[in-house]
Amino acid sequence: MSEQITTLTDATFDEVVGASDKPILVDFWAEWCGPCKMIAPILEELAVEQSANSPSASSTSTSTSRTATKFSVMSIPTLLLFKDGEVVRD
Repeated sequence: MSEQITTLTDATFDEVVGASDKPILVDFWAEWCGPCKMIAPILEELAVEQSANSPSASSTSTSTSRTATKFSVMSIPTLLLFKDGEVVRD
């Protein structure tokens, strides 16, 4: 995984995402997920290109099960964009 991507857990999610002064893209994924593996290189490239503008974070479904439930993540991969600690819906 790119060093531009921060790995999140339930314990660190609010601290990292809530403290970000820039929009942050969070990828909910799992190692066994084929589609997750397919988009991983694209997300890593995006993280490198946008590192100055918008940090990226990755969250495995097992390490963030409470957080995934909180944001109604029903399938993976799921990408959510956060700004000021809230999901951007527009």
